[in-house]
Amino acid sequence: MYKILVVEDDTIISEKIKEYLEKWGYEVKCIVDFAAVMTDFLQFNPQLVLMDIGLPFYNGYHWCMEIRKLSKVPIMFLSSASDQMNIVMAMNMGADDFVTKPFDLEILQAKIGAMLRRTYDFNTETGFLVHKGAVLNTLNTELRVNGEKVELTKNEFRILQHLFEHKGQVVSREALMKRLWDNACFVDDNTLTVNMTRLRKKLEEVGLEQFIVTKKGLGYLLEE
Repeated sequence: MYKILVVEDDTIISEKIKEYLEKWGYEVKCIVDFAAVMTDFLQFNPQLVLMDIGLPFYNGYHWCMEIRKLSKVPIMFLSSASDQMNIVMAMNMGADDFVTKPFDLEILQAKIGAMLRRTYDFNTETGFLVHKGAVLNTLNTELRVNGEKVELTKNEFRILQHLFEHKGQVVSREALMKRLWDNACFVDDNTLTVNMTRLRKKLEEVGLEQFIVTKKGLGYLLEE
């Protein structure tokens, strides 16, 4: 049974989410003390976090950063503040997805299910993917460059894995979005751009400049 932590100060919304997800077999805990989110996070040890932005004491960005210091657990933001700045900030803080309020509970559950499958079904895959000195371990989602470990978010790993699996081929943005979120119609195109920019910066910091090549109007490529 997957455990989901709901960090949402609107009790009506949080209870509706809890009630609906429990019908699907999830164990759900709603935060009550918003000054001690990390205490509940560590005690509950969830497999996914649903995070609002506007919260008492500290906002969702703060708690996202605190969680990222300890864990790579998927974090899905739920917010009515859906302008580009908030989406970009959420992704930069380490979020894996952003769902705009109001949302349909059925769609939310579908997105949660897809994210959990992508995150925790990697144990069915084995082996290493290698390209130009970079080694991607598909079993533990670890990237090493000349022996140095590069920390990746779940989305960054999925982007890189898809490019490794199709190296020498141009991969379209649509294909990457489908790999990340299963159904591209629920994704803001800017989300992929933010993840790609962040991933490229990490690669450049370990000496892999131009590791991912942009083919204008076509997509991305790992050149042979």
